[in-house]
Amino acid sequence: MTTVVWFKRDLRTRDHAPLVAAANLGEPVIALYVIEDDYWQQPDTSGRQWCFIQDSLDDLNQQLRKAGNQLIVLRGSVIEALSELKASHAIERVFCHQETGGQWTFERDKSVIEWCAEHQIEFREWNQFGVVRRLKDRDIWDKAWTELMRQPVLEAPGSVPLAGAIQGVAWRGIEPGATAADRCPDRQTGGSIRGETLLTSFLERRCVGYQYNISSPNTAVRACSRLSPHIAYGTVSLREIYQQAKAAGNHRNTLPRKQKSLTSFRSRLHWHCHFIQKLEDEPELEFRAMHRELEGMKTGPNDSERLQRWQQGQTGWPLVDACMRSLQHTGWINFRMRAMLMAIASYQLWLHWRDPALHLARLFTDFEPGIHYSQAQMQSGLTGINALRIYNPALQSQKLDPNGEFIRRWIPELAGVPAEMIHTPWLMTPAQKAKFGGNTYIAPVCDHEQAARAARKAVGDFRKQHVSREETGRVLHRHGSRKGPHQTRPKPASQPPPDNQLSLFD
Repeated sequence: MTTVVWFKRDLRTRDHAPLVAAANLGEPVIALYVIEDDYWQQPDTSGRQWCFIQDSLDDLNQQLRKAGNQLIVLRGSVIEALSELKASHAIERVFCHQETGGQWTFERDKSVIEWCAEHQIEFREWNQFGVVRRLKDRDIWDKAWTELMRQPVLEAPGSVPLAGAIQGVAWRGIEPGATAADRCPDRQTGGSIRGETLLTSFLERRCVGYQYNISSPNTAVRACSRLSPHIAYGTVSLREIYQQAKAAGNHRNTLPRKQKSLTSFRSRLHWHCHFIQKLEDEPELEFRAMHRELEGMKTGPNDSERLQRWQQGQTGWPLVDACMRSLQHTGWINFRMRAMLMAIASYQLWLHWRDPALHLARLFTDFEPGIHYSQAQMQSGLTGINALRIYNPALQSQKLDPNGEFIRRWIPELAGVPAEMIHTPWLMTPAQKAKFGGNTYIAPVCDHEQAARAARKAVGDFRKQHVSREETGRVLHRHGSRKGPHQTRPKPASQPPPDNQLSLFD
């Protein structure tokens, strides 16, 4: 009898419970990955994501070959792939990890479960994140997360029995869906080897000062762990990262400054799963506001010119445009700048959250649906339980890129403008532009201060007229954070509590 280990967002062999369980049976194993063309037609997928996966498939295949197996890649739907394998092999089981993805992957997983039941094939899932399926009480989530993180890391199996010959497809060169047009010159490289190398360099050197250096786009490139795409596609397990970070922080020779940095880093791993749990609990968040009454705050089509200028890095606000252009080129930007990009689109440009969220999703090599859609709504003021964060693009620029280094790198139009003028080039006189340059940089799409005031008033007025205590209480009860396993359930509040957490793992 044969076991299919279906790889999804878990492209590794170490700490891979389904693979270990299959190997321990001592029976033939088919290590399967399916290139699903329909998935790559979804509006939040992109070529940079697929390229990272291709790297990771190469690495995964090498790991499997060391254990005497190999990766089988098929193209089409998972049902078609399993049916093809069933016709040639006596498949008895399908083992895989749970996935908290968008509606498309949710429906796909349901169809696979139904197919297995129909054909009397055992289907078994394991949890790889601190996300609890069918969670009945949010108060117990923290305890469940901690218990999972403390479980032993599973070693990669030394031997994985190989099933009979199967003809797969070559995954290099394939560009499913609409990914071919996406070019990301400096995207991160996938694969477990690269992920483990990043983890080692972060724990040994780069983590010191983590909590202080992750906000500025100049320092965040090195200060952040840069593990986010590896966690998103499972080339390194979250549990292994957590345990190694804890061990490094608790080592007797570790200096206090490094200990504090690693404590901050581990808290981000916790928040990572906290936000994915929101989508697990309420899959509709991919399409609808978390606070249902706030969905009607913006109606009608988005202003196409404003949306396009924001997408192209042509808003006329230097830091905003530099962040967008950097993201287009590298596939990554730090959390603070992600939050600013989404907030600018939602408030100053007054765009409905969905279009900007989809655009950013496509640009993120590390796209993680649970974090992304929750954060997109949080930065757009649609949770009803978090304080509004309306970013001032000029002040953020002066604070986080005071000398204009990041701006000059990504906006060559402003390369010659001195630091004292680069944050607000629209205030330069014609003589100053003639002397320092900046004539070719686009004028701001609007007055950001005036737009921010109008947005704050519009949101406040809408909340007063349409937001109920009952719906706010429902959101808080279902999605509100808990400080720990002993905290009592929060009571619904007439006013949203402040949010003082940076809530995304970088």
